Amino acid sequence: MNRLLVVILLLVVGVVALGIYQGWFTITSNNSDDKANVNIKIDKDKMQEDEKKAAKKVQELGHKAKDKAETASEEIKDKANPPGQPPK
Repeated sequence: MNRLLVVILLLVVGVVALGIYQGWFTITSNNSDDKANVNIKIDKDKMQEDEKKAAKKVQELGHKAKDKAETASEEIKDKANPPGQPPK
């Protein structure tokens, strides 16, 4: 149970760190007198924009992988069936 909590905590910290790095979250503080104010701003537009970019890259990688697989498959078929011989 403790390990699960540690894993969840690490995932949350990782997402927050990534969000700050990517500009999804902005944390500001304002200290005056004996009071401290901490503000967290979430940029939903930036998150959606980055989500669309990531989805587009994943699709491009998928198309590249599919093209490479088709090319490799054709090369294997060509090697298995040399010209002038009947298919096996």
